[in-house]
Order: sequence, then C-alpha cells, then structure tokens
Amino acid sequence: MKSTLHSWAPWLGRRAENVAVAMLAAMFIAFLIQIAFRYLFNLPIGWTHEISVILWLWLVLWGAAFVLTEREEIRFDLLHAAVSPRARRLMGVVTALAVVVLYGTALPAMVDYVTFMKVERTAYMKLPFSWVYAIYILFAVAAIIRYLWLGFAALRGDQPKDVDPTKMGSGI
Repeated sequence: MKSTLHSWAPWLGRRAENVAVAMLAAMFIAFLIQIAFRYLFNLPIGWTHEISVILWLWLVLWGAAFVLTEREEIRFDLLHAAVSPRARRLMGVVTALAVVVLYGTALPAMVDYVTFMKVERTAYMKLPFSWVYAIYILFAVAAIIRYLWLGFAALRGDQPKDVDPTKMGSGI
C-alpha cells in the first residue's frame, strides 16, 4: 500500500500543479480581457473581475491543499529549530492534533454553510455561491488528512527533512 501511494504521489502532485497553472492562466486571460474592454473599447465588464476573484480564492486554497508540501509552507520556526528532536516531535503531534480537532469540529458547519449558500448567486455570472465556496471544504478535508498523516509520522519518530531554501519546489 505504502509503495503504491509513493508511486502515485508525484504524479498526483504534478496534476494538482497543472490545475493550479490552468486557474492562473484563466485568471490572467480574464485580466487581459478586462483591460482590453475597459481601455480599448471603453466598455467596462464585470464578469472578468468576478472570475478573477473566484479563481484567486480557488488558486490559493487549492495550492495550499494539494500543491504545497509541508516543508514549502511559510512558518515562523525559531522556536521549533531551537528545541530538541523529541520536543519537535511533540510539537508536531500537538499541532497535528489541534488542526485535526479544529477542522474536524468545524467541518459539519462548513458543509452546512456552503450548501446553504446555493440560494445566493454571484452578481455577474450568476454562479451559486456554494460552487464558489466549495473549495474550502476540499481544503479542510485535505488539511485534516495531511495533519493526520503528519501526526502519525511524528508519533513514529519520522523527522521532516531540513529545508534548503535554494531547492524549493514549484514556487507556488
């Protein structure tokens, strides 16, 4: 099972990056259309701004959930780096437990809110807000799974690799 997961993980990571790139490209195209209509044709249009904001929301949460790895996340780690490996493991377990409990407790309310928002629609494109906010549920579930994994890894004694800022991943 573990070897199968390890063989699929890089492929899934690249597909997640492909989705993020597609969202960024669509956002850029909408931005260019907005500039062209506003300044070349003197005809401001609203849907381009709306799609850019929605894609930005999706891009940030999609990237945080599926593209960024644990070591690529930005964090203030002076305390973490100053303590012993045993204390780091304990900090990892406590952090993982806190994230899983908080997101797990909030998940039913998140789902209720997102499903409730199907009655509201965006101003220009008339998309249900449940579609706009659905990414937050994906993000929360991915965070729960990630921190369950990290918590169990910390309990087993697996230490995260030291970060080399000159060799980061995708840059998202």
